[in-house]
Formats: sequence, C-alpha cells, structure tokens
Amino acid sequence: MIAQAHVFIATSLDGYIADASGSVDWLATLPAIEGEDHGYAAFMAGVDALLMGAGTYRSVLGFDDWPYEKPVVVLSTSLTQDDVPAALHGKVRIMGLTPGAALEALGAEGVKRVYIDGGKLITSALQDGLVQRLTVTRVPVLLGRGLPLFGDTGRLSLTHVETRYWANGFVQSTYELASPTTVG
Repeated sequence: MIAQAHVFIATSLDGYIADASGSVDWLATLPAIEGEDHGYAAFMAGVDALLMGAGTYRSVLGFDDWPYEKPVVVLSTSLTQDDVPAALHGKVRIMGLTPGAALEALGAEGVKRVYIDGGKLITSALQDGLVQRLTVTRVPVLLGRGLPLFGDTGRLSLTHVETRYWANGFVQSTYELASPTTVG
C-alpha cells in the first residue's frame, strides 16, 4: 500500500514559497490573527509523517527550534544519515529514493498519510500523480522573485474542495487531484 501524499503550503500572492535568497522569513512579518493557525494543527493531526527535499530540510535546520513532532523523511542523494544532527536522531531519516518509492516504503511501514513539503518535491510528486490533496494559502505580499511553488508539472486537473479566507488577507484553497495514483 502506498502512503497518501498531501500538501499544505503558503505562497506569496505572486507564487513564491521563499524569497530570492531562499529564506521564508517573510512569512513571520505578515499580519497575524492571535490564536489562528489557518488549519495547520488540524492538518498535522491528520498526517503520520513528513516528506521533504534536501533544500527544505536545510532551511528548516536554520529555525531556532525543530518545528515537527512527527517523523521527518528527507529525500536526498547527497545527504546521508550521518549528516543528521545528533539532536534530531530518531526524528529525521534520510532516504535516497524517488517520491513514489518513498511513499511505497512508508506505506509498507504502516504510514497512511504524508505531508509533502518543498517546491521541487511537490512539483515532482504532482508530476508523478502522487498527491491526493493540495492546500495552498496565498498571503498578501508580493516578493517579485524567489523560489516558485510550482515548477513544470504539466497540465493537471484539480477539483476545488473549499476556499477559506481571513481578515488578515490570507486566502486558502484546497483541491483534490482529479486522478491521483490509486491508494490501496
């Protein structure tokens, strides 16, 4: 059985997930609503593990605190388990697999739902038809340049599930892929 892949990500209004230097610090400067997490806690409660690329992993390593309680799998052919800091042993695992092979391996371990994070990995998973649900929160800022959320995914048909909005200008839309890979 292959684990289901789900995306939950924020992007600037012009489609960037990181600024030109690769930083996501701009997210912390946006207007916040006290006590509002825009559905993040509920989303995280519904996943068993995270799957991210090496670039996203390196960005997260720069945070003051490790933000995840769930197991994290990093897909990389350049990193090894020896590259994981001692404080993250047992929390982070490196796999040199394709996204599909990683989802199959995680499914074989009993993982049912996986949070896919990182622009390149999301694009790859979309190209391979692996994503079941995609939640994108557009935030009211224009970065002008940076790392785009989507690369060349090819044409994909999406089914709109819902759109939510908040007084701070955040607009969150959730979609299902019209024909993702069948999950057993």
